[in-house]
Amino acid sequence: MDRKITVNVCMGTGGIAAGGEQVMTALKEEFDAAGIKDATFIENCKLHKVGCRGFCARDVLVDVTIDGETSTYQYIEDNMVKRLVSDHVIGGEPVKEWLVGDDYHTFHDKQKKIILQDLGKIDPESIEEYLAVDGYKGARKALSEMSPADVITTIKDSGLRGRGGGGFPAGVKWSFCAGTEADQRYIICNADEGDPGAFMDRSVVEGNPHAVIEGMIVGAYAIGASIGYVYIRAEYPLAVDRLHTALNAARKKGYLGENIFGTDFNFDIKVKLGAGAFVCGEETALIASIEGDRGMPRAKPPFPANKGLWGKPTIINNVETLANIPPIINKGAEWFASIGSETSKGTKVIALTGKIRNTGLIEIPMGMTLKEIIYDIGGGIEDDRLFKAVQTGGPSGGCIPQQFIDLPVDYEGLQSIGSMMGSGGMVVLDETDCMVAIAKFFLAFTQEESCGKCVPCRLGTKRLLEILTRITEGEGKKGDIELLQELAEDVRDSSLCGLGMSAPNPVISTIKYFRHEYEAHINHKRCPSKTCNALLTFFIREHQCVGCGMCVRACGVNAITGEKKQPHVIDQNTCIKCGACFDACKFDAVLKE
Repeated sequence: MDRKITVNVCMGTGGIAAGGEQVMTALKEEFDAAGIKDATFIENCKLHKVGCRGFCARDVLVDVTIDGETSTYQYIEDNMVKRLVSDHVIGGEPVKEWLVGDDYHTFHDKQKKIILQDLGKIDPESIEEYLAVDGYKGARKALSEMSPADVITTIKDSGLRGRGGGGFPAGVKWSFCAGTEADQRYIICNADEGDPGAFMDRSVVEGNPHAVIEGMIVGAYAIGASIGYVYIRAEYPLAVDRLHTALNAARKKGYLGENIFGTDFNFDIKVKLGAGAFVCGEETALIASIEGDRGMPRAKPPFPANKGLWGKPTIINNVETLANIPPIINKGAEWFASIGSETSKGTKVIALTGKIRNTGLIEIPMGMTLKEIIYDIGGGIEDDRLFKAVQTGGPSGGCIPQQFIDLPVDYEGLQSIGSMMGSGGMVVLDETDCMVAIAKFFLAFTQEESCGKCVPCRLGTKRLLEILTRITEGEGKKGDIELLQELAEDVRDSSLCGLGMSAPNPVISTIKYFRHEYEAHINHKRCPSKTCNALLTFFIREHQCVGCGMCVRACGVNAITGEKKQPHVIDQNTCIKCGACFDACKFDAVLKE
């Protein structure tokens, strides 16, 4: 074979869930059948796994690169592999009907990739491939050519702010820790990502774990730490496995352990598995968990940078923050500061989900507008429905209405209208979404995840959820909106940690921008979005019903009657408004009003 060929298969969690392992197995079998002896590495043909490609809606994504020219395939299944190999890998002719369309390129064109630059290109389990893209160059430069103070100054000058939620300047936090007298310091990577719909940190650890390790090495050198921890939830088994593989490879190379890069700096990293408690994303609760205690927050001050893990100065940064460190050291503070907005430098990785055509993992320059993200990158709303709102910052964020579609996405921009950046989750909502139900959904999550230590969060979120549940079930009463508002503000102002302080945000923002929906639920017992089943009436359109019986089989209370192939009827006195008949009908015969 005289051509240079590379076949990349998306083997992030999304790719594997879509059948990536079966596709990889089929490719190996076809390579063997074609006479290629070693399907992993041979002189001029390489088949290997890569991390998340970002365009998760089209998995399994497969790249075939021949002599530098790449063709990207979407929705690949194992039964398609035989033709893919015979026609393209061997025959040199792409299978045109399987290739991605223009929307794939539109999805990527407006992105600015720093963190995600090598995801989808390198094998996350190969340290050699990371080294080939300047891996560990930044750490070597920091330890060999810069003093710890120089490193901290560089991070300060870059304008890098913590990507875990609050947006506190990373270099300033590092300087606090380095300036605190201590015989031991620690650095912790917070990979305990728990927001509904968020998968940014997981994807980075799965797709490029060495970038995080390298960032921790630089950070540890800057603050004088000899021990680091990666706190990662056990529900991320693939990320955990690849992290361990990367750590072992780094130790063998001498990048962790004693006398790193021939210097007198000693540092190693341990992995601590979290049990899935959302509150452990809060830094003091995370510290308590590592120490072996129940994950519950502690009062601040003192802050962890002064008194953290086992009472020692501790830096806690999330995955994305740490992965930004190597390119900043390599390319300089001025380069990073030239990207983004005036007050929010660099890029932001976002998990784009919800009622949008192109769901996936994206990276944008700070300051890009919501409109560009949703319509240019995301491809617009599914089924050409109307855009209604976008929830940013996970359950702790707010719902941003259509009127702010031109808002720049940065820390100050989102805060100015009652939302937040958070870790980077973005859930797009359309006209079929009920904003009262959305607030209830996020309150149910935060109420369940409350550690219960402080009364405002433990009881306040419970009462908020009870009121929201009453409203969505048609039992709302006059004064509920004012009660929600007052209680939400009390919980926000008096809770101990960030979870409780931000838990009421969905309630506050939806009342502020969608008060009319609350009023419709309470005053008119009507859900404008036709989402809250308790406020709806289900009936069957006689001229549309074909009498297939699907609704009868779906109904759990025998409220539907009718002869086969004849129009059916719903007994309103028996119907419990569960909506099962609506979901089951394939002929749009069941309506809800």
